[in-house]
Amino acid sequence: MATVAGDSTNTKVMVGEGLPPVPEVGTPDNPSRRVLTLANAITFTRLVLTFVFLYVFVLDINHTAAVAIYIIASVTDWLDGNIARATKTVSWVGKILDPIVDRALLFTGVLALVLHGELPLWMAMVLVGRDVSLIIGTEYLKTFTSHPLNVMYMGKLATALLMVGFSLLLIGTPPLEPLGILNVPYLPLLNDTPSGIGIVFVYPGLVLSVVQAVRYWRKGFRVRDAILEGREVESW
Repeated sequence: MATVAGDSTNTKVMVGEGLPPVPEVGTPDNPSRRVLTLANAITFTRLVLTFVFLYVFVLDINHTAAVAIYIIASVTDWLDGNIARATKTVSWVGKILDPIVDRALLFTGVLALVLHGELPLWMAMVLVGRDVSLIIGTEYLKTFTSHPLNVMYMGKLATALLMVGFSLLLIGTPPLEPLGILNVPYLPLLNDTPSGIGIVFVYPGLVLSVVQAVRYWRKGFRVRDAILEGREVESW
């Protein structure tokens, strides 16, 4: 007879003879339904800091304070996920809320940099377009399952690179000498336009973001096909 585990235990559960055990509750493959966790508190704090940064920066209340707030919010993106995995408190709330808050933080950074002329508009459009495509893909997948796809490490790396790049551009580091290797407008540093060192992180972050979006779509289609064919989903 199968044994069912609740959220209060981390015991591995056998769901049937010959079947693999259910992963421990609170791990990425078996999130809990807890809401009040340290990781979720950090995620919510990042959301609050995101809007505080936007308010302080756009109204030009204090540039230094605004940049400091953005950097602190960016660091919390690394903290919550690692704490959740280390303490086995990965939750459905966190899995859903974390990427939404990450997008909000990125968008506020993009908006601030575009308004101040530090970031080409096309980069902002690529990032917004990528996220719109992911939202569409997520809603499409919801017609087959309520289980969200796991966060990809490539996506976390892309987010980290973008946040570092945005933070450095917001700080206003001295511009680097342009490389002049491409005669293409709107590619600062690569053409004959100088730019802050932050752009060095933004370029690879942008590329990885697009690649990660393509991988999400491919993974989503694999999950959809497995569900339609009645097969077990090997990886979320």
